[in-house]
Amino acid sequence: MSLCKSFGKDNVIFALAEDHATPSTVELPEPEASPGLILENGDINWNCPCLGGMATGPCGVEFREAFSCFHYSEAQSKGSDCYDAFKTMQDCMANYPVVYKQNLQDEEDGGLDLGAVLDEDEEDPDKQTLKQVLEVR
Repeated sequence: MSLCKSFGKDNVIFALAEDHATPSTVELPEPEASPGLILENGDINWNCPCLGGMATGPCGVEFREAFSCFHYSEAQSKGSDCYDAFKTMQDCMANYPVVYKQNLQDEEDGGLDLGAVLDEDEEDPDKQTLKQVLEVR
């Protein structure tokens, strides 16, 4: 038989070997499906681990503004109205080369190679649309 003692806010349970001899009867609830980048209502899930901290980094505000602009864009060429927001994000990221070094082009111009970032997933239609917008500019 186990023994339980309280120490302030903590409860300490001392279990004996016989307490562990029988399988547990505790039933856990079904795990909830983890939301992806876009929530069911169409909003952006800024807590998605898929963003890799971009929404909270030193250029998090600029990233959120650019990504929101692109996500909610209703322009004929999706995201074509977001050039300024992406340029602002790019300029911010260039100020933090240590944090964003994987996305930087060569050291000479210090700019982001958004095309290379967008090439990572050739099958994503949103990335390809954004890539076309950036190539036009």
